[in-house]
Amino acid sequence: MISSKKDDIGSDSKQFVKQDMFSRLKRGLAKTRDILNTDVMDLVQGVHELDEDQLGQIEDQLMLADVGIEATQYISDQLAEAVRNDRLRSREDMLNALQTSMKDILKDSDRPLVIDREKKPFVILMTGINGAGKTTTIGKLARQFKDQGLSVMLAAGDTFRSAAVEQLQEWGQRLDTPVVSQGRGADAASVIYDALLSARSRQIDVLIADTAGRLHTQHNLMDELKKIKRVLAKLDPSAPHETMLVLDAGTGQNALAQARQFHEAIGVDGITLTKLDGTAKGGIVFSIAQQMKLPIRYIGVGETARDLRVFDADEFTRALLAQ
Repeated sequence: MISSKKDDIGSDSKQFVKQDMFSRLKRGLAKTRDILNTDVMDLVQGVHELDEDQLGQIEDQLMLADVGIEATQYISDQLAEAVRNDRLRSREDMLNALQTSMKDILKDSDRPLVIDREKKPFVILMTGINGAGKTTTIGKLARQFKDQGLSVMLAAGDTFRSAAVEQLQEWGQRLDTPVVSQGRGADAASVIYDALLSARSRQIDVLIADTAGRLHTQHNLMDELKKIKRVLAKLDPSAPHETMLVLDAGTGQNALAQARQFHEAIGVDGITLTKLDGTAKGGIVFSIAQQMKLPIRYIGVGETARDLRVFDADEFTRALLAQ
């Protein structure tokens, strides 16, 4: 079969976009990569003779990147086994061994969000504490869904933070997307209930509902999230179809504690990790994946909508260990 010039250009263009996106991911993970790639590799000279002292130093570097005790121990054990079996003979062998063990940790969390078109609207309930980047994530998701040809509505369920409703309305104006809101201090469950009614009547594909920045230690606020889920279920027993927890990667192991408490209180379907570009603690991805076994839906590695990326374990580990 003969390819046309147009097809060749299209193929080249797609390859360029793919390479550009990978480069952006590498840049976004630079601070964590400096620890895992540079510092760890500098410890290894004559890899086939890796001893306990060197393994201990590698573990220290993994811990500095907030990989966590259990995940670090797993990676260390895998490296030690590779040494015993004489499989580490070069720097490239070390990189491959690291990537293999890291991907193994992430395999249960490598499950992208799939919008079920038969559920109309598909309801995403966004949760997380103040400062995690929840409202910004909502705007970026809305843009991505619209780019995919889906209609989107936003619900301003964060009725406590003074600027939250205005911020969401700004996203709505920017994206030409309807926003359902009430006054400050309104009942969040009522706002989101009204939004679901409106989204149904307008045949909207995706409804994304914001909620107040919950402090995971405040049980009354968790109770309100439970109330929102109960109210949604009155209209649609399957809603919300995705309860997404947004975590700031820069908080390190505290993000893991938040994930545990939110999941225990309300049940989390997926996690978005933001601000990976601003921290050297990107190893928290491994800790959360190993401890929670929850899907990591998206990672944030920059300011633009393109920098909110669907999580891909292979791509993530390659970018983290890239030269």
